[in-house]
Amino acid sequence: MAKPESKKIFFENLSGAGKAIAVLTSGGDAQGMNAAVRAVVRMGLYVGAKVYFIHEGYQGMVDGGENIVEASWESVSSMLQVGGTVIGSARCKEFRSHEGRLKAALNLVKQGITNLCVIGGDGSLTGANLFKEEWSGLLAELVEQGSIEADAVSKYSALHIVGMVGSIDNDFCGTDMTIGTDSALHRIIEVVDAIMTTAQSHQRTFVLEVMGRHCGYLALVSALACGADWVLIPEMPPEDGWEDKMCRKLSANRAGMKRLNIIIVAEGAIDGSNRPITTDYIKDLVVKRLGFDTRVTILGHVQRGGTPSAFDRVLASRMGVEAVLALLETTANTPACVVSLCGNQLVRLPLMECVQMTQEVQRAMDGKRFEEAVKLRGRSFENNLKTYKLLAHRKPESELPTSNFNVAVLNVGAPAAGMNAAVRSAVRVGISEGHKMFAVSDGFEGFYKGQIREVKWADVGGWTGQGGSLLGTKRTLPAKHVDKIAEQMREHKINALLIVGGFEAFESLLQLCEARATHEEFCIPMCMLPATISNNVPGTDLTIGADTALNAIVETCDRIKQSASGTKRRVFIIETMGGYCGYLASVGGLAAGADAAYIFEEPFDIKDLQANVEHLTQKMKTGIQRGLVLRNENCNENYTTDFIYQLYSEEGRGVFDSRKNVLGHMQQGGAPSPFDRNFGTKISAKAMQWVTKKLLETFRHGRVFANTEDSCCLLGMRRRALVFQPVVDLKGETDFVHRIPKEQWWLKLRPLMKILAKYKTSYDVSDSGQLEHVVRDRPKESDASVAM
Repeated sequence: MAKPESKKIFFENLSGAGKAIAVLTSGGDAQGMNAAVRAVVRMGLYVGAKVYFIHEGYQGMVDGGENIVEASWESVSSMLQVGGTVIGSARCKEFRSHEGRLKAALNLVKQGITNLCVIGGDGSLTGANLFKEEWSGLLAELVEQGSIEADAVSKYSALHIVGMVGSIDNDFCGTDMTIGTDSALHRIIEVVDAIMTTAQSHQRTFVLEVMGRHCGYLALVSALACGADWVLIPEMPPEDGWEDKMCRKLSANRAGMKRLNIIIVAEGAIDGSNRPITTDYIKDLVVKRLGFDTRVTILGHVQRGGTPSAFDRVLASRMGVEAVLALLETTANTPACVVSLCGNQLVRLPLMECVQMTQEVQRAMDGKRFEEAVKLRGRSFENNLKTYKLLAHRKPESELPTSNFNVAVLNVGAPAAGMNAAVRSAVRVGISEGHKMFAVSDGFEGFYKGQIREVKWADVGGWTGQGGSLLGTKRTLPAKHVDKIAEQMREHKINALLIVGGFEAFESLLQLCEARATHEEFCIPMCMLPATISNNVPGTDLTIGADTALNAIVETCDRIKQSASGTKRRVFIIETMGGYCGYLASVGGLAAGADAAYIFEEPFDIKDLQANVEHLTQKMKTGIQRGLVLRNENCNENYTTDFIYQLYSEEGRGVFDSRKNVLGHMQQGGAPSPFDRNFGTKISAKAMQWVTKKLLETFRHGRVFANTEDSCCLLGMRRRALVFQPVVDLKGETDFVHRIPKEQWWLKLRPLMKILAKYKTSYDVSDSGQLEHVVRDRPKESDASVAM
């Protein structure tokens, strides 16, 4: 099928001239709001519109005066990495009254503002929609009062509203992730990881309360990410007698040599009778029944604070640009819309459809229709809950199916954060499906040497938060050792294979698929999970480990930029990893607010380098003190990091000085981010269920025999869906020389970085502009950040 022709917006022909856009943040603050504000301001100015800040949310709109201020390009500098919202947020009772909205309308008309970008929760967005509906009536009333001229009614006849959801609770229907949720998960997981070390030392039980008065998303996902023993959320109250079950589980875990217990409770957790379940109640219960040393930790507003994660910065920047595009394309009849994330793609949804579905969830919970509430939260929430139950609660041996299948799991290629979470998930789901699970140490090198052992449920306890690869991983490919590997597979009666790794894992699976012609041992179901920091595997938009690496890059860039504060003007040249794939440099550049990012996929020459230096020179003369340039390690064999550093140093002499930094293997290390933990956990669980299905389909006459192309697959995320793809079908999509896919979705994000750095460029909006409906069935497995 022919691809739709991309429509591109050019600086010259996309005009916001004559338009005035105002941006405000309302309700509770969330990390990433500043990134969204920055994107709205800079994209608005880029297309020629006037852009205004409305300070203190709706209160500032009602009060007017100095609360409504025109924004400049420089006014949003250095705010990308700041948590909260620098333009302030407030809950405003006055805006809920007709008189308050009348004042707000007058203040907007005074500035000629008819385009509003609202960043907040469902209450803030509902208020914006009501304001839009009343707009013409409010103007007529202002004319009657003599507050505005009669011609203002026709001049400012329609108010256009676009919303972005800023909420750490992720409680808004229609979007897979809200701005701030990922950062809140980072804060929770940082605390949990720290608590686990002290809990282990003293053999303690910790009860942690996280935010979520009406939504258990943070509690559920953080429980998945840290392997908590028990979780309590408002959408799924525990059954009667849950206290006994929980105490038995905690006791069994201690008997299995586990030195600590973690219980996570959402602040809105309730029992089946709608009675609150408090942390103190759980603590007293554990102490009284089990005698365990138990402590309570209430995280509170720590979850709202701190710097935004890389995910939130990129999400907010994408949403902010999309919001401006939506405002430019609205007509008088366009309903208020909200910019949402579906899978890996931004969509526009009617605001009130989303609000109504969000309110429907609460009505279902109030009516004790909890299963309905879980379904209304969306497929991602539902899958998180199913995966948690599958991994956290082990069935008794008598209840397990007996499949008599042996499944081996191994890591191949360079280590990536999240690999261990994927292995843990595979082992536990495999055991739940009735299989015997085998772990292979050191990749295919360990395989042909016979480093294969059976793993049990408890063997992978505590693996979720561990970085690197606990199984060990090597880059060795199997082609030269197929005879020995086949021999080991015969000896251990391996019926299926799950490979977790990067480009080497993809090549390995292709080689094993080819080896089927000569070795029947490889005629079994084989599946690969993409795991590499480089995000260079064909067949998937995202790989396990890339998010952790991005966060390492962004945190380091923040520190490096901060090191120049108070000094003279300075430009930093940072080298990132990624082989020939420019994902880390490009998306890291967008998240860190870089001025340029040099990558292999986008060739550049000395003229481009010179233009970048001149651009930075002009920028420094406007009063901005710091510049940031990222370079992918293999972007060009001649224009090395040293060359670029020396060029910038020479050409910037007298205006700025330069520094260079090679980040190196720190990008591969560290504990996995919440995203990578959950991504690894969920796609691994899905892969094991696929393996089980294939084993049952291909078991004939007492043996497994699978030699079709669809029995050797890669599980990847494509736009909005998780898809199993035969690896032979992906060969045509792959550049094997440079070890990258031929087409890469994130290249569409590069113009965003350039626009936000004030470069004139073209921007492909072929995916934009489609107003969808939230009630329409989403594609199967439309899992937000898939994992998240």
